[in-house]
Order: sequence, then structure tokens, then C-alpha cells
Amino acid sequence: MPIYEYACSACGHKFEALVRSGTEPQCPACKSSELDKLLSVFATTTTHTAPAMPSPCASCSHAGGPGGCGMN
Repeated sequence: MPIYEYACSACGHKFEALVRSGTEPQCPACKSSELDKLLSVFATTTTHTAPAMPSPCASCSHAGGPGGCGMN
């Protein structure tokens, strides 16, 4: 049972409707069945983050001193 977004041609009301097979949705505001199906925008989330860039030499406290680490 998909959820669709509609705009009513009669009154302009925009709404979402859960559409079951064999049923025809109606506008909840004016009860018209003259509806235009709208293009839905999907919600997404991103959990991936880019790795941090290494800091420039001499900013760490490597025992070899500035330039002593393997970053050069």
C-alpha cells in the first residue's frame, strides 16, 4: 500500500493518501476525485563521513620531532 502525494484540481489542496488496490483517492477538503499525482521527494540520511585530512607536519608530538614522522 503505497503513499502518494496529490493536488486537487478542484480546490488546489495538496495532501498525501495511502492508496489500497481497488480504491480511488478523494480530496479530504472538497471530496473531489479530480486529482493530479505529484512527484514525491524521497527522504534520505547520510551516515558516512569523509576521513579527516592529516594535519601538517610539526603539529603532532612525534618523538622524532618536526618532520620525523612518516607523513613526509
